[in-house]
Amino acid sequence: MTEPRTPSVEEVEAAASAIVDAFAATDGARYFATFAPDATFVFHTEPARLDDRAAYERLWDEWVASGWRVVSCESTKRHVQPLPGGAVFTHSVATTVETGDGRESYRERETIVFRTDATGDLIAVHEHLSPDPADAASADDDA
Repeated sequence: MTEPRTPSVEEVEAAASAIVDAFAATDGARYFATFAPDATFVFHTEPARLDDRAAYERLWDEWVASGWRVVSCESTKRHVQPLPGGAVFTHSVATTVETGDGRESYRERETIVFRTDATGDLIAVHEHLSPDPADAASADDDA
């Protein structure tokens, strides 16, 4: 049996950047093309896990229909853990969105899990967002 290919740090960085860039452009088609159909999503802003890409696409479409769009998205504190057959990518994200109610900004930590597909390319299979506790601490300092 052949050991699965371990992607390079540069490959993982490029795959993660493609996700961030598509999200920052509110480009749903390009964004969702980076995720496997069976990808799962855990967002602290949603009451339940999204069990596949189609569930997230429906939610995205609802957001966009309500006037939601990404104004900016900055990825920092990037860390890559290549593994045989995939990788784990973590980073901090500062995002500003426009909604029907106005502009909102937030800071989060994100984990994206990648696997290599049949062609050897990286595809995201899981995304997890959580609030950045450093952001909450700085908000407390402002109070």
